[in-house]
Amino acid sequence: MTEHRPPFPPFDAVSAALKVRLAEDAWNSRDPVRVAGAYTEDSAWRNRDEFFIGRTAIIEFLQRKWERELDYRLAKALWAFTDDRIAVRFQYEYRDQEGQWFRAYGNEQWEFNATGLMRRREASINDKRIEANERRFLWPLGARPEVHPGIEMVGFGLQP
Repeated sequence: MTEHRPPFPPFDAVSAALKVRLAEDAWNSRDPVRVAGAYTEDSAWRNRDEFFIGRTAIIEFLQRKWERELDYRLAKALWAFTDDRIAVRFQYEYRDQEGQWFRAYGNEQWEFNATGLMRRREASINDKRIEANERRFLWPLGARPEVHPGIEMVGFGLQP
């Protein structure tokens, strides 16, 4: 059985933006199995300084991640796309076990197969300590509401 995860390549501006939003919603679920279902069985990942291959490794990685990164909320934005590749900027906020809040800033490069599954993901991420009153992602846990402005121009002292 072939798995399908629309939208499919080749991407245009609308389908690439939709792919980004669907990925954001899945990650905000904090459900490792749901997230891993968007990747090929042999998907290759680089996340910060970790390199691994396959859905089982993705699930294990995400379980560890969300045990450490509590109250996780993520916003992604389309940066660029080609036929089967998408570049994304993102920010997410979380707190650690001691209650310290962080905002993570990052970029991802994605490559997809013809059925819309991601076969490669490379992520570069930097964390910044923030105070609780500096948080921007204040929606209830789960998907980001459509009315939330996302990350455009946020983080550089600029307003959208």
